[in-house]
Amino acid sequence: MAGISDGDIRQLNGLALAYMGDAIYEVAVREHLIRSGRAKPNTLHRLATGYVSAKSQAAIVLSMEEKGFLDEGEAAVVRRGRNAKSGHAPKNTDIQTYNYSTAFEALVGYLYLLGRKERLDEVVRYAIGFAESEGGEVR
Repeated sequence: MAGISDGDIRQLNGLALAYMGDAIYEVAVREHLIRSGRAKPNTLHRLATGYVSAKSQAAIVLSMEEKGFLDEGEAAVVRRGRNAKSGHAPKNTDIQTYNYSTAFEALVGYLYLLGRKERLDEVVRYAIGFAESEGGEVR
């Protein structure tokens, strides 16, 4: 990535990482839904929100932590994302859920910006699988 080194990426604020991760995960979910044959335009958005909701993302990252899915560096990014202070109150969720959701998005943004595509794909597969089968928000 022009203008920013891997070292700089490793030091980015958790909210900056989450900003990137939010967009990347949203695209991954949209692609998953379309590739899985769920292409009715009037239902795509409703389905996607089940995967990308704060509640679902918080449950995903908590499961990753519990199962030891994250390496040390990734766990540190998750902590940084969880502890980042946005300066405003979240809409439609409690602060703890919002913080864990931000942690998940920070992890996705971190892997994406470092160009760790293979690991990013593993994280996204885990997240989508969790959301679909282990009690995420998906309906």
